[in-house]
Amino acid sequence: MVEWRKVSIPLKRLAVGGVLALAMAALPASASLGGDAASIQADQIHMQGTRTMRAAESYTVHEIQGENGTTVREYISADGKVFAVGWNGPWFPDLKQILGTYFDQYSRARQAQPTTRIRRGPVLVNEPGLVVQIGGHVRAFAGRAYDPGLLPAGVGAESIQ
Repeated sequence: MVEWRKVSIPLKRLAVGGVLALAMAALPASASLGGDAASIQADQIHMQGTRTMRAAESYTVHEIQGENGTTVREYISADGKVFAVGWNGPWFPDLKQILGTYFDQYSRARQAQPTTRIRRGPVLVNEPGLVVQIGGHVRAFAGRAYDPGLLPAGVGAESIQ
């Protein structure tokens, strides 16, 4: 049996990180684009962040402030669907996690874009059922992704930040 008082701080963090990784593996899929609101806690744990909520007229925004300084906002419609995600901060969020089932469509669209495009320029994917916009520079990134077909009535893309 390990006596925790005698274990160094980095080793304690490693042990806690391992426990969190195991706990996350047992959680349901994240509250990714097109998913439901019931699993937003998985994103919060994944980002090691704190969450706040604010209500708008026809949706709720769950904002997760990650430990690394990146903020992810998940827009949940009244029927419980994640219709959009937005982010900003010094680092990109885990796009595979927040785009969920839309990630493959995003990847295919990015691969199909001309290679002559400047690699450091903004990213725009405008496909049927998926819009992704990413911009910024080192330590100051921002982006948003949404499914136009899931936007609640009266909510425009300009509401997604």
